[in-house]
Amino acid sequence: MYGLAQNALLHCDPEKAHDLTINWLKYSQSNLLRCTYAQQVPTKPVTVFGLNFNNPVGLAAGLDKNGECVDAFGHMGFGFVEVGTVTPKPQPGNEKPRLFRLPEKQAIINRMGFNNKGVDYLVERVRQRRYPGILGINIGKNKATEERDALNDYLLCLDKVYAHADYVTVNISSPNTPGLRNLQYGDALNKLLEGLKQRQLYLADQQGQYKPLLVKIAPDLSDDEIRSIAQSFISAGIDGVIATNTTLDRSRVSGIEHANEMGGLSGAVLTEKSLHVTRVLADALEQKLPIVSVGGIDSAAAAKARLDAGASLVQIYSAMIYHGPKLVKTIVSGL
Repeated sequence: MYGLAQNALLHCDPEKAHDLTINWLKYSQSNLLRCTYAQQVPTKPVTVFGLNFNNPVGLAAGLDKNGECVDAFGHMGFGFVEVGTVTPKPQPGNEKPRLFRLPEKQAIINRMGFNNKGVDYLVERVRQRRYPGILGINIGKNKATEERDALNDYLLCLDKVYAHADYVTVNISSPNTPGLRNLQYGDALNKLLEGLKQRQLYLADQQGQYKPLLVKIAPDLSDDEIRSIAQSFISAGIDGVIATNTTLDRSRVSGIEHANEMGGLSGAVLTEKSLHVTRVLADALEQKLPIVSVGGIDSAAAAKARLDAGASLVQIYSAMIYHGPKLVKTIVSGL
């Protein structure tokens, strides 16, 4: 049944298909209709940054921006679910159309622009979840917030989500918010990390529970930039890295319809680039903090390659759009 629905969704407008899917998952996750996507997935436990995961395959941020379908994704067998990116204030995101499929390459281009209902809405939704697995919350800054004031947005979000997340991811790598990727470099990065780390330790002391803080980086960094960022993470005491976000590189989709649309490219065409970043990052980090690898993972072999390259966990998103929830079981079973 899910396969038939998925086929129909792939033939309608991408953003409309996304909205229909989210609405269906919201409606069905608490009743017997969840049997259309629920599945038993093997338990392959792993402990990373002090957290116990039922399996190492997670849902990447971006699919459930408002934390509305955590239980549904839990029923699909994910070892962990990451929601967001969420911003302090609600924002509509960029103008439509802003989501494009490239089916020939099983790829997607998006320039959504952190469209979300705001951190207060997300917190209320995740408070109602029944999913017992690991939940990550991905935080960002509002588009209207000046780059120099970005830390304030991240701190506001961190304050509000801390008690409700098992870990928090700081998104400084989306290509769809002006100036955001500038936060990955030099003094801007170090000041951001210092401020976030101080607040994390304060919240841990106040709430009596330490929640890991991760940072998500772009795939379009040079090897030297990756190594520099790695040293900043180690120095700041960051707990983990998510590699990678979407790419601006169009070399793998040249000549294909929609290839020249602005935004971040994801899917199978990102496999080698994200794998390379994972390898360089693992070498630079020297096992001092764990890596969550994401980007172009569409099979057990692709997931295993990331783990062999130094990642401790993997995430999927675009591949599930094309393959459906069964991909979760396929990957976990094959590891």
